[in-house]
Amino acid sequence: MSSGSGLIAGWKTAGDWRALRAVLVIGGSPDLWRQAFADFYQTRLQLRYFNPIKVLQDHGTFQGEGFSILAIQCTLVEFLESTIQGIKYRHLRRGETLGPYEYSSSRDVFVSFLVKREPFSKEFDDPLALDFYAGVRCGLLHEARTKGGWRVWARGPDGAVIDRDRRIVYRDNFQVALEAFIESYGTALVADTALQEAFVRKFDDLCE
Repeated sequence: MSSGSGLIAGWKTAGDWRALRAVLVIGGSPDLWRQAFADFYQTRLQLRYFNPIKVLQDHGTFQGEGFSILAIQCTLVEFLESTIQGIKYRHLRRGETLGPYEYSSSRDVFVSFLVKREPFSKEFDDPLALDFYAGVRCGLLHEARTKGGWRVWARGPDGAVIDRDRRIVYRDNFQVALEAFIESYGTALVADTALQEAFVRKFDDLCE
């Protein structure tokens, strides 16, 4: 994308990111960090993921669209956590090693999000998150189904994301939890220099 023409968030291009990046100082202007969050992070998620999810929710028939919704949500979890950490995925070939800020295990990143980030951390521990990764995330993305007895329902009581005893994931509640996390992340990004450094690494990589 050396021309800067690649779209990365709505009509924002890699060139637009680099222009903002030039004045985006770690620990600097809160207004510029709010702009970076709104224009690039939030817009990217809203247009590419949340708007399509809303269409499925609004026009659903409760006959299976929950699988599509949850599959989209699961693709986001790894992105959200890797942005917090400022790391990028790299598929290792034989003999290769990871460089700085690279990872090769989607499982570890996915599980880290569920057990460390509110509001998900209130419901997931390591064993449950690993089970969810295998039965829901990998089941949906690799085989277009859930595994291990997991079921997808639209919504559950009291905003719960899952019912661990009955192995149910509530896709609408999962969406509300994602949106709550993103709102809190945007607030923290304005002042947290570690998050800011990680944010820059992630978007620099997206714009390569």
